[in-house]
Amino acid sequence: MLTGGESHGPKLTTILEGLPAGLPLNRASIDEMLRRRQHGFGRGGRQRIEHDTVEVTGGLRNGRTLGSPLVMHVENRDWANWSEVMDPWEVDQSKAGERSVTRPRPGHADYSGGVATDQLEDQRNVLERASARETAARVAAGAVCCQLLERFGIEMRSAALALGSHTILEGAPTWEDLAGVDPASPLVTPRPNDEEPLVEAVRSVRDEGETLGGVVGLVVRGMPPGLGSYVHWDRKLDGCLAQAITSIPSVKAVALGEGLEVSRRVGSLAHDPFILGENGLERTSNYAGGLEGGVTNGSDLVLRAFFKPISTLRRGLPSVDLETGEPGNTVWERSDVTAIGAAPVILESMAALILADALLETLGGQAIADVDTSWETYCARVARWWTPKQKFQ
Repeated sequence: MLTGGESHGPKLTTILEGLPAGLPLNRASIDEMLRRRQHGFGRGGRQRIEHDTVEVTGGLRNGRTLGSPLVMHVENRDWANWSEVMDPWEVDQSKAGERSVTRPRPGHADYSGGVATDQLEDQRNVLERASARETAARVAAGAVCCQLLERFGIEMRSAALALGSHTILEGAPTWEDLAGVDPASPLVTPRPNDEEPLVEAVRSVRDEGETLGGVVGLVVRGMPPGLGSYVHWDRKLDGCLAQAITSIPSVKAVALGEGLEVSRRVGSLAHDPFILGENGLERTSNYAGGLEGGVTNGSDLVLRAFFKPISTLRRGLPSVDLETGEPGNTVWERSDVTAIGAAPVILESMAALILADALLETLGGQAIADVDTSWETYCARVARWWTPKQKFQ
């Protein structure tokens, strides 16, 4: 996946390479995941402007992939309000000056990115790309990868597990824990009927000019054992997932399975014993979260992502104007109070990207028919130990 575009540019672009030819794609499913990304109580005013839908300009014909790079776009409707400031060829200097950013926001890429690219004189050149708006492009790609995974019976459930200091679900979630999630609820938690106190918490910090982070959980069911690699450090699937997830804006930590909890236990209480069950080789627990040695083990894959509070505060934070050298508070850029309600679908998307890659690396095939055949062959080979929970689609 390669994405391009700025937060207030004309559009965001995603190029997804490596899809087999002949994979049918459902446009409505992609648009639905984009809609979920815009959802959530505490989102900013930008979501009232945008209405994200996907436009495909390459790699697809008659609803099926061609085997060439899939090129997708998501329009930025807010571009109409920023065209004189963000024009690719010539900006209105007076209006661009009014929108320039010279006081870096703590927690954002303004300063570090400005130093790296020698653009401290106007950090808008950094923040426009570092903005979480870019995740719309990732969700478009993730939605496609989800459709590939679903073809082989691999499904996902995700939800907010904590909002600030408010814990909704302790520890690592199970598939059953997330059965009651309503993607249309205000904060997309496992208990949608109990979200009013959380909504009030968001209102309270909004009135104080503050922001909130939280914890988001993901469970993936149907991953066969044997995907990933134990051979090289950079091919271990848990490492690939952790890198992808920590690349999501505001994510500061990731836990695989009960990684946080088992660090405080003795070994006999930290691992998952084998038993022979009705579906082959089974486990009495899932502390590992479906990954051992960098490879899937056939259990549900369980992840948690820990989001810091959004770094753009209406009340501002102490900073220094790098143009004048004068101290002063940061200038507020329109932003969210919390994005925890939108975070589950972003987590799904990044995980789907990595898992689809691992699946295709194992199965191979330039045509979806060949991938289908490889899947059946692979399942037959491991059938003594593992069988899919769903019938192959």
